[in-house]
This record gives sequence, structure tokens and C-alpha cells, in this order.
Amino acid sequence: MTFIAANQTHRQVVGIADLKLSNRQGDLLVTYALGSCLGVCIHDPVAKVGGLLHAMLPSATAAMEKGKAQPAKYVDSGVTALFKEAYRLGARKERIVVKVAGGASVVAKGEMDSFQIGKRNMVALKKLFWKNGVLIHGEDLGGNISRTVSLDVASGEVRIKANGTDTIL
Repeated sequence: MTFIAANQTHRQVVGIADLKLSNRQGDLLVTYALGSCLGVCIHDPVAKVGGLLHAMLPSATAAMEKGKAQPAKYVDSGVTALFKEAYRLGARKERIVVKVAGGASVVAKGEMDSFQIGKRNMVALKKLFWKNGVLIHGEDLGGNISRTVSLDVASGEVRIKANGTDTIL
């Protein structure tokens, strides 16, 4: 059992094809190396619930069994799981603040991005949010750089680290 003091930050790493949620005020959710993957951060400022998804691929429809077994691997099933778990912890849809990062094209210089996974991930996310009436409050998408994303559960602050810069989204 780990005791975390009120003023101590507890870092929870969100791996690739993973999601984590928390309602502990000392938690910092972090994911590394977002290239074509998407990092979806949600935060309910009233319930003090935060969540972070690191999704790799746009849709689980082509691999339904894999989508059921590992929903966070896909944008569509991962976002659904993220929101459902946030609701279970007391979040409400109308209060949730959404910020997203990633969706880059990270291929070797001079090579074509034939599969365009980053763009396809962004399209899948925006379609899903549009269909469900969810607004994106901040984004750092596209380009050709890898990003590290962190979400402070207490404040809802989302930080993006990329190419030596640290910005608040």
C-alpha cells in the first residue's frame, strides 16, 4: 500500500493502447512518445476526475474481438471506455473538458506516409465527438513531431512537451 501526501504528486504512466483515470488530487497522468497515436485528456472540474487515453488506431470495427479485449488500442472503443469510466467516477458529460494531442506523421525524412494513421486517428476522433456532441477545448495535432502529454487531475492542466518546448494546452 502506498500513502501519498496531499501535496505530493503521484505520476501514473499511461502506456501505448492504455487508459487511466483518477479522482485523486495528487495524481499526474502522463503518456510518452505520441507520434501518430492520439492522447485524449478529459477532466471534470467539479467532480475532479481526470482521464488520459493513448490510442494507436482509428477503429476497432475491423478487429471487433481485439477491440473488446483491448479497447484503448482504438480511438472509437478507447474514447467510449474513457468516458464510461469517467462517468462511473462521478464526471458528467456537460462538464467534461477535452484536450487532445498527437496524430503526427512520423516517417523517415523523404518517405511517404502511406497509411496516414495520424490523420485517420484525428478524423475518427472528430467524427466520434461530432456524433456525440462533445467539443474539443484544446488541441495540439498533426505535424511530424512526437509529444509527451500530462494531465494534472486536480487542476485539469494539460502540458505538452515536444522538441524541447513545454506548453500548456
